[in-house]
Amino acid sequence: MIDLPVGAPEGVVVADAVGADVACFPTREQYFELVSAFKDGGYELCSDVCAVDYLGHEDRLLPEGVAATRFEVVVNLLSLTKRSRVRIRVQAGDEPQVASLFSLYPGVEAMEREAFDLFGVIFTDHPDLTRILMPEDWEGHPLRKDYSVGRVPVQFKEAPGPR
Repeated sequence: MIDLPVGAPEGVVVADAVGADVACFPTREQYFELVSAFKDGGYELCSDVCAVDYLGHEDRLLPEGVAATRFEVVVNLLSLTKRSRVRIRVQAGDEPQVASLFSLYPGVEAMEREAFDLFGVIFTDHPDLTRILMPEDWEGHPLRKDYSVGRVPVQFKEAPGPR
């Protein structure tokens, strides 16, 4: 396990992680400051930002001191120079909202838009938080577990007539 970088907020829960050197569980208030500290500490690449809907799994295993919420945002940071990776898991709330990482890692713009589009996660201070996969007039967020099954309209082209 690695130590938190200089400048990391106090009280961040740290645990072992499968596939990463460390998993951090900041609060929403600690999230941006923690990611910023990792960036300043040599984690030059944000390889992934995604969301998870834990509806029906609120009793999942989390480290002591971390209160589970329905939505979680997961960020994977990579240090090429240190050959190290870190996973940051922030409980985004039942009405999911976290800070955008765009000012730190401009490449997350599309990943945050995807999490917004499909799960409804609001990334505050994002420069263009609009749909990226679904049509602009689409109602709802199709990867939420309470999204109605069978609600996606299927459109077929007309079959060609007899020749």
